[in-house]
Amino acid sequence: MVGPELISPKSSRVSGARRLAKRNFRGKERLFLAEGPQAVREAAGHAGTLVELFATLDAAERYTDIVAEARDAGARVHLADEDVIADISTTVTPQGLVGVCRFLDTPFEDVLAARPKLVAVLANVRDPGNAGTVLRCADAAGADAVVLTDASVDLYNPKSVRASVGSLFHLPVAVGVPVERAVQGLKDAGVRILAADGAGEHDLDTELDRGTMGTPTAWIFGNEAWGLPEETRELADAVVRVPIHGKAESLNLATAAAVCLYASARAQRAPGGCRSVTPS
Repeated sequence: MVGPELISPKSSRVSGARRLAKRNFRGKERLFLAEGPQAVREAAGHAGTLVELFATLDAAERYTDIVAEARDAGARVHLADEDVIADISTTVTPQGLVGVCRFLDTPFEDVLAARPKLVAVLANVRDPGNAGTVLRCADAAGADAVVLTDASVDLYNPKSVRASVGSLFHLPVAVGVPVERAVQGLKDAGVRILAADGAGEHDLDTELDRGTMGTPTAWIFGNEAWGLPEETRELADAVVRVPIHGKAESLNLATAAAVCLYASARAQRAPGGCRSVTPS
């Protein structure tokens, strides 16, 4: 049962949540915002992550299961009027639920220790929507981890969190890793490094036909506007382009990432690939 009192707009908890829209406060407090029922539900189900939940009365009544799960997870639940939610939220049309969550990034060493078979590395990805969408694609393709280099966008930017549609809570994500360290660490762990680039000398279809995609693989994805710098391309074992069979000029970052990650996932699950196939 949701408590009857609305939290005051002047409450220190409200002002504290509001400040998390800014990166420096997120980093200082190691807290971030998760907005909407999907993100809050995922946060509540991720042990030790959800700290507080702000909910309008309407949302609390509509999503009683989420509110109950938040309480069961140990989060403080606050009823708030719509103006308070709008003040905390970073969306144009808030959905009535805003969660305050603990950072949940994973040390890069732990990613390597798990012997990953499929990894997405975001190098110089500055757009938060792109970062969150690639994270979602990696999750959908069954990747073992995502790595954001030190030159990439903040993982906990509200736009990144929203674009991940809950996938942020599903797989390990390492942040702030220099690209050279990321590549060398993955190579030392037996992972083949492929750089995705529209001007790549290797064709994704050809790589699939040759049967070279079934090994543990990390894909490096660069900035959508200018791609990967030459020094990053040179770190890779191969630079691979997604073939354009029609008249489109190019693919956007998230679409190209989805194609590359699914190509690896399919090859790894095929007979002879590095992931075992469960008999039906």
